[in-house]
Amino acid sequence: MPRIAILSLTTFVCVVVGLHSTLLVASPEIPGEATKQPIAIVGATVHPISGEPLEHATLVVRQGKIVSVGIKVNVPNNAITIDASGKHIYPGMFDAHTDMGLVEVNAVRASVDVRETGSINPNVKSWVSVNPDSEIIPVTRSNGVLLALSAPAGGLISGQSAVLQLDGWTWEDLAVQTGIGMHVVWPRMSPSIDWDTDESAKEQIESRDKALERLRQTFVDARAYEQARRADEGQHPIDLRWEAMLPVLAGKLPLIVDADDIQQIQASVAFAEQQKVKLIIYGGYDAPLCAELLKKRDVAVIIGGVYRLPMRRSEAYDTPFTVPARLHEAGVRFCISGSGRFGASNVRNLPYHAAMAVAFGLPHDEAMKAITSSPAQILGVAERVGTLERGRDATFIITDGDPLETTTQVEAAYIQGREVDLNNRHKRLWKKYEEKYRRLGLTKE
Repeated sequence: MPRIAILSLTTFVCVVVGLHSTLLVASPEIPGEATKQPIAIVGATVHPISGEPLEHATLVVRQGKIVSVGIKVNVPNNAITIDASGKHIYPGMFDAHTDMGLVEVNAVRASVDVRETGSINPNVKSWVSVNPDSEIIPVTRSNGVLLALSAPAGGLISGQSAVLQLDGWTWEDLAVQTGIGMHVVWPRMSPSIDWDTDESAKEQIESRDKALERLRQTFVDARAYEQARRADEGQHPIDLRWEAMLPVLAGKLPLIVDADDIQQIQASVAFAEQQKVKLIIYGGYDAPLCAELLKKRDVAVIIGGVYRLPMRRSEAYDTPFTVPARLHEAGVRFCISGSGRFGASNVRNLPYHAAMAVAFGLPHDEAMKAITSSPAQILGVAERVGTLERGRDATFIITDGDPLETTTQVEAAYIQGREVDLNNRHKRLWKKYEEKYRRLGLTKE
């Protein structure tokens, strides 16, 4: 009978790091390596999200999938068994709208590849431009965020997005599923007198009308192309832009519309109804004000950050903090994104957006769903990620407490059953300057 190896969580992590120590010197954060043996994590409190927490439970992983999870689970004889007593296991957190892998330093133009020239780009595929060596990826997963939607931006129709798992050698390794949604930046419906525009009210209205007409014409042209292709039995010349629109017209690919203002949200819902296409709202600041409409049309909302300032001077300071709670009370499907103003660099703060929502009325369980299972359901990948159930990808984190608490540490992370390196640029700089101050005698030995 094979001998079962039983390691403490700390020992297991040290062994893995030790095996790769020579490589880590030259090339930090090497992608995780799959093990041929099953892995059994025992003694932890497992939070499957799809059900109640399981204390002193066991999670068994084989070939990148969860094969069993529960209190009374048979551990395979040849399994690598890790004692995680006193720890907690959660699904990897999931940010439903980011520019992960497309931006490195926002202020450095050469490192920004988030948009294409022109305003109508349905054929743009964000995932082929993703940089798997981005320094932001290891920083993000160190705080438990292991999944992210990487979306293009700019123009009117920005292109298509993909769900990424934050570990891999190439974009093909990172991509959990491509072609998740078609992204549209909805024009501002009412003129604004603000620092960010020098257009008059009349010019803004004219720009809005032109954008909306161009959007409508895009759908007209796409349908004409679809009819021509069908009439010519596939012999009609292929146009990649209109070809990319066919899944949208067929209702297979949703429009993910960037809209915060109530007028934008209502107009985009009306447009989706007119065009008979699926719709997801991103941003959603005013979504609670038209919650009945969204619920009736079953339109989900990706909340574009909880840490936001009020949009209007007349609003209470906590208006953006209460958006998740108000949507929950209204029965609207939603999830929380944490990238916010600074994009991928701030995705690591996703759990704290959920925590702020809890502080302002959202139940804790719903907050955890909003950053795990809900984005998976809304984006159509719930059969693979978002919960800890048999058959799902073994993508999860092991923590010493509640991930919504800033004091909680992520002690280990697995993506498709691979132990991933939790080192990152932030930690290396911390160690570097810790040594500097030690040499200066400014820290205790």
